[in-house]
Amino acid sequence: MENKYVCSVDIGGTKIATAIMEYPADGSVPHPVFEAEVPTEAQEGGEAVFQRIEASIKAALEANPDVEVLGVGIGAAGVVDPKTGAIAYANEIMPGWSGVQLGPRLREDLGLPVAVVGDVQAHALGEAHWGVGKGKFSVLCLGIGTGIGGAYVENGRVMQGFHGAAGHMGHIECSAAAGIPCACGRSGHLESVASGTSIGRMYDERFGRVDPSRPSVGRDVNDLCRAGDTKATEVIHDAGFALGASLGSLANILDPEVIVLSGGVIHQGPDWRSQTWKDSVHEGYASQALDPLQDTPILIGSLEGDAPLIGAAEHLLASLK
Repeated sequence: MENKYVCSVDIGGTKIATAIMEYPADGSVPHPVFEAEVPTEAQEGGEAVFQRIEASIKAALEANPDVEVLGVGIGAAGVVDPKTGAIAYANEIMPGWSGVQLGPRLREDLGLPVAVVGDVQAHALGEAHWGVGKGKFSVLCLGIGTGIGGAYVENGRVMQGFHGAAGHMGHIECSAAAGIPCACGRSGHLESVASGTSIGRMYDERFGRVDPSRPSVGRDVNDLCRAGDTKATEVIHDAGFALGASLGSLANILDPEVIVLSGGVIHQGPDWRSQTWKDSVHEGYASQALDPLQDTPILIGSLEGDAPLIGAAEHLLASLK
């Protein structure tokens, strides 16, 4: 049995990461043997972003001429049409990205199998197959960064939904966010109080900016919290409780074997070592989860930046079966 290779791409609002992922014959965790990043330059529009993606893939393949890839797996920002791999919808962070025929055009141009899935769905697939969710029947994964997204993986398969839009868990109703505008144009959503951006905004609204020269972000507030600042501790507690309560509601619907938290806020902001953050998430979860679900483990993702690249590769491999 030989090693297998997949070209993986993670497309976000700020960067495009491209890798050649190696699947060792011994069954150990896949890893990149080549990796490169370029800025997304999303403001240039969807066609310019597409050209940058295609150029990145071609550069990765040309840099590894001795590697025969099975295809290209992509985790993409926005809502992906599960039937074609086209971008069905994207918000203002990616202007002109809606409607880009990502999968169909790349298949034609590259002459390779191409499978496209949402970026957070790719992240969840990575953690479910090779991270802390490995060996679990069902995994609920939330990615918490500038915004909040999520995905549910059951028996190794990510639930994409009929329109490919499943997993927008940052846009569920949250009582703590009542009346607060959300980036989606509505109000009262979890993302408005528990994302990194929102944690910084809440601190500024209550107590003024940490640094007068710029809006605060989640990391600023976390640093103050870990230093014992009571005002920052209050904000971190409120954000963590809101997140936990929403996790409890989601668990009541999905009954996952494990819940996995990942993303910039988890790995770089209010980290799991912060007792305030950890306790408030569990406190919020306990307030909403049904009794049989109270002991559902809430874990921190182990793959970090490799998760979406591994997950995109997994999506490609599943499409070939």
